[in-house]
Amino acid sequence: MSGRFDNILTFKRLAERLWPILVWVAVWALAAALLGQPVLLPSPGETVVRLSQLVVTGEFWASIACSLGHIALGFLLACLLGIGLASLSYMSAPVRRLLAPVVGAIKAAPVASFIILVLVWVPSRDLSLVISFLMGFPIMYTNILQALLATDAGMLEMALVFRLSTAKRIRSIYLSQVLPSFEAACSLALGFCWKAGIAAEVIGLPDHTIGDHLHDAKIYLDTPSLFAWTLAVIVLSIIIEKAVRALIARAVAYVEAHA
Repeated sequence: MSGRFDNILTFKRLAERLWPILVWVAVWALAAALLGQPVLLPSPGETVVRLSQLVVTGEFWASIACSLGHIALGFLLACLLGIGLASLSYMSAPVRRLLAPVVGAIKAAPVASFIILVLVWVPSRDLSLVISFLMGFPIMYTNILQALLATDAGMLEMALVFRLSTAKRIRSIYLSQVLPSFEAACSLALGFCWKAGIAAEVIGLPDHTIGDHLHDAKIYLDTPSLFAWTLAVIVLSIIIEKAVRALIARAVAYVEAHA
């Protein structure tokens, strides 16, 4: 009886998540049928058929791997440097003031300007890596720094009274304070890195990348392929974000269990 009740609850949650998607897919299908011009707006069916044709090719997965590898590396560098510089800024007010204009400029500058400027300095194959790093770094730096600055002063004083080692203070106080902000920053930065990285590929046109295929589809008016690649980008973004969230959730649980 309990298992059946759990199945009903699972189905209900799934239905609550799926019905908005189904409504918008129906709107898309209706709009495509009324327009009647696949070059301007292919139907959901045409998009799925084209995507199913792409996923069985080696070129599709090679392009996914190339784009994902560069963007993931840029995101990882943004995390590492963001955490490192945020920690340094937390310990040193002069460093914080020194970095503030740079971080502010990166946050304020348009992505297209960065893409064009960076393309002058680096090869097109490395463009998505640099752009994803530049988009992710300010988010990671700002969120981690704010979390560190908001650390409970009372807990820090208590750690000094009980003469806790630096390692224990980091594990018991700082990590528990920073990890929730890190999770939120990762979720936000991943989306920015992924979208900006693909946009950089569309402009830089490195071979065998998602952006290269999007550009080709647009040039040849192959709108079903354009929609299919876009759908692949969206699905990949959701999968990556859920995977990263799961890893961080495990890290948070581990820290809480061993604090």
